[in-house]
Amino acid sequence: MIVRCWGARGSIPVSGREFIRYGGDTTCIEVRSENDDVLIIDAGSGIRNLGQQLITEKKYSASLLLTHVHWDHILGFPFLKPLFHSAHRLEIHGSLSVRRTIKEIIGKIMTPPFFPVHANDIRAQIDYHGWDQERFPVYSFTVEPIALSHPNYGNGYKITEGGKKFVFLTDNELTCHHKGGRLYNDYLEFSRDADLLIHDAGYTEMEYERTRGWGHSVYKDALRLALDAGVRRLGLFHHYPERSDDEIDHMVFECRNIIRGQNSFLECFAVHQGMEIIL
Repeated sequence: MIVRCWGARGSIPVSGREFIRYGGDTTCIEVRSENDDVLIIDAGSGIRNLGQQLITEKKYSASLLLTHVHWDHILGFPFLKPLFHSAHRLEIHGSLSVRRTIKEIIGKIMTPPFFPVHANDIRAQIDYHGWDQERFPVYSFTVEPIALSHPNYGNGYKITEGGKKFVFLTDNELTCHHKGGRLYNDYLEFSRDADLLIHDAGYTEMEYERTRGWGHSVYKDALRLALDAGVRRLGLFHHYPERSDDEIDHMVFECRNIIRGQNSFLECFAVHQGMEIIL
């Protein structure tokens, strides 16, 4: 399993010299299977570059998991170039309860005057798949969803292949229970012994004093989850739009100091655009 990041920023894309190392595109993760199948998580602005890469590679099919449909996680969808090639196929997976909602929202964001190209102009074959079970197959992956603690609902995912486990919990507030979400111990068990956990780490402790309830976690809470769950690698994710590269570096520095103080073997880093992780 190969995990690639095409966008790690939260809320809105950013640009500038202070964001060069970690990147400015919003959430998009690519997971490649042992058979080189393509599973995409979220369609933030980072999906534009991924789409170009798929065309270059002549990859004609992919599957898309959406965590939720807040703007920063779907705004790149209309810019996914394979959508406008008839040879391409995209399968979109969502729970049965939101399947229709996802289809309608995608149609709405590609409707004038909001976007000049209509959803009816899509030439690729798009299939929508609903799931209502605890886990389901996508290619050689086993995908297990879990409800996020985030406004307006959403799902995180555990993706397993060949004994390797990748857990993706973006937009997840560990210390505030949102309607439909789960509790800390649920996320702990869900992440137990994962080879890789990528978790929302949007805020510092000081910022959280005014952002509690917004649906994002303090980075030290994400670290605590990883330590409690016995995770092997933790990637801090969904970087605050104003968070500079140097500030992210400082967050990682503080996390590593805590890890050393606990004599843990956890590897901690901040996820950056262009990062590739082999499991």
